[in-house]
Amino acid sequence: MMHLVLFFTRGMSIKAWDDVGMFDREVAIYERLRDHGVVVSFVTYGYSDDFGYRDRLQGIDILCNRWRLPSRVYQRFLYLLHGKSLKACDLIKTNQTNGADIAMRAAQFWCKPFIARCGYMWSVHASNRKSTTESQHARSTESEVFAVANRVVVTTKEMTDYVLLNYDPPFEKLKVIPNYVETERFVPDSEQSEDFDVIFVGRLALQKNVSAFLTALSDLDVRALIIGDGELCGRLQSEYGDMNGKVRWEGNVPNSRLPSLMNRSRIFVLPSHYEGHPKTLIEAMSCGMPVIGADSPGIREIIHHGVNGLLCGTDSKSIRRSLQELLDNPGLADSLGKNARQYVLEHFSLDRVFEMEYQLYKEVLNERESHAY
Repeated sequence: MMHLVLFFTRGMSIKAWDDVGMFDREVAIYERLRDHGVVVSFVTYGYSDDFGYRDRLQGIDILCNRWRLPSRVYQRFLYLLHGKSLKACDLIKTNQTNGADIAMRAAQFWCKPFIARCGYMWSVHASNRKSTTESQHARSTESEVFAVANRVVVTTKEMTDYVLLNYDPPFEKLKVIPNYVETERFVPDSEQSEDFDVIFVGRLALQKNVSAFLTALSDLDVRALIIGDGELCGRLQSEYGDMNGKVRWEGNVPNSRLPSLMNRSRIFVLPSHYEGHPKTLIEAMSCGMPVIGADSPGIREIIHHGVNGLLCGTDSKSIRRSLQELLDNPGLADSLGKNARQYVLEHFSLDRVFEMEYQLYKEVLNERESHAY
């Protein structure tokens, strides 16, 4: 029997996953692993509140800061505080690079194989935010972690190229495993009424370029649904309001509600300046939605222009043109949506990604076993 320990992103808790609507999406693959006989433990940075999720995570062990220690103390001694589970496990894995150094030290102390997963390049995002201190810390962490990890898991080929160029690990250590979609939940539903012409789902942050999207709506006769929260929420709502009834601000919603909301909308738009491997985009595609995405890193790798979606610029005029094109051409929108659904089924289904993930674990453990002799 295999025992996997997943280290959450630094500072993240199960409660925080739930609060921002990520819970169902994030745990799906670990529930699938559990159902296939893998013992799973979550190392989180939450307090005892996280134990309240035991009923929703039956069979998954929760290792949290139940002592309510100061964050720095908990992080420093985590490898000892959760020593019983870490000593007994077979494999340690990170969810993101931020905090991967803590997982790495635990793996080294307990002599466990270590998989460093990064759903996005932390150093690139920090650099794009022009956060010099964070960018330097991210690059230092990535360099240290990637050098010792048994495998480095990224979600796109572009990320593989970045890691090879900047850190030069052995090529065989790199593995591309994309984000997944629960394609049985995110399905087209023609019986849903189309209450909205366009939907955006994501953090309300500069990266997501929501202001350009809202400006693009100003000259269009549409109803838009904005799902998400973030540091720009107050400013955007103050500046744009409901645009004379055009815009509905929904805030964060549970991932389980997204299929219904997506099926109540005609077009999905993701105008970000950059992405890692955007989950909301592939979830919308799984619902058979025609999608519009900015011609930006992380998006252009998924959307093939004119085949399974449309690519546009990050400026409001370009976003508006693409929206108008789909609004004026329902036949094109329908064709793009059908192709989008098929693309997700072929590349990002939970079944497919689970198999890639499970085989990776067995590969790493088999290597360890062979090296022991």
